[in-house]
Amino acid sequence: MGEVDPAFIQDPEHRPKLSIIEPEGIPLIDLSPLSSPDSISDPKAIEVLVREIGNACKNWGFFQVINHEVPLEMREKIDTAARKFFAQPLEEKRKIRRDEKCVVGYYDTEHTKNVRDWKEVFDFLVEEPTLVPSSTEPDDKEETQWFNHWPENPPELREVLEEYSQEVEKLSLKLMGLIALSLGLPEDRFKGYFKDQTSFVRLNHYPPCPSPQLALGVGRHKDGGALTVLAQDEVGGLEVKRKTDGEWIRVRPTPNAYIINVGDIIQVWSNDKYESVEHRVMVNSEKERFSVPFFLFPAHYTEVKPLEELTNKQNPAKYRPYSWGKFLTHRKLSNFKKLKAENIQIYHFRVSD
Repeated sequence: MGEVDPAFIQDPEHRPKLSIIEPEGIPLIDLSPLSSPDSISDPKAIEVLVREIGNACKNWGFFQVINHEVPLEMREKIDTAARKFFAQPLEEKRKIRRDEKCVVGYYDTEHTKNVRDWKEVFDFLVEEPTLVPSSTEPDDKEETQWFNHWPENPPELREVLEEYSQEVEKLSLKLMGLIALSLGLPEDRFKGYFKDQTSFVRLNHYPPCPSPQLALGVGRHKDGGALTVLAQDEVGGLEVKRKTDGEWIRVRPTPNAYIINVGDIIQVWSNDKYESVEHRVMVNSEKERFSVPFFLFPAHYTEVKPLEELTNKQNPAKYRPYSWGKFLTHRKLSNFKKLKAENIQIYHFRVSD
């Protein structure tokens, strides 16, 4: 990726500002009360934690967690394997290029809001096979299976990623329990939705960009799933749109922390109490950047709608129910063609006032 091809250039109003102010930033939450031997005898510490998470979801839609119990050496292994994979020649990586038949694997021409992202990715499914609808047609009840597409090199990549995904899945389900409690729901309220999950993990590589003021690693977007758990390196580049004033705020890397964000599904389940927030990734003219998001997605047969416990006459459901599997299939297949209109979004299901 040398000179910036016009396909990467953002419209002027969406171009990044290179002089970034990093204020207090998103909340940093310590999860150690969960692993403390006193956690059962000290419910107060858990209450405080639940309140912190609720406030972060409500005010930011983003937070960082430390003392999360995902071993640091696992992060180091995945970082080493990712660097080895992306350092290979393009023709080697393209042997496992994803397409409409195999929607996971390597890809280097992803678009966000119809502008090409300055990055290359490798995706893999947490459950293999992952069961999904065969088509986006509402009346088509046929199912199909998605399988992973592993590279020959580095040979350790598969094992490292499978081990890692199990650990981060545990963390994401713990966080879903805390989010449920913060909404006044039982801790296991969301658990059943993830029995046949459609979750996936992505390796992102953002090469140095000669014109970082024109392009973005990922354009502005919201995450369509339930929760995203992101590991980023020390280079940084993630920016979050602050809810209070719409300013883009850089998330300063915190060693061995995970960045968590609420996805569209939690916005719908909570009936807008918690909001999925726009974010984007800046690129760097000198340094490459690596990150590893885990996208927690429910089973394809999940009907996503505001939870009954959180709606009433005064606060009626703000969304019509929609099929997660159809939504996901539509999103995945749209990756392979430039769309004439915006991709499917949750506001398409919003009930008009």
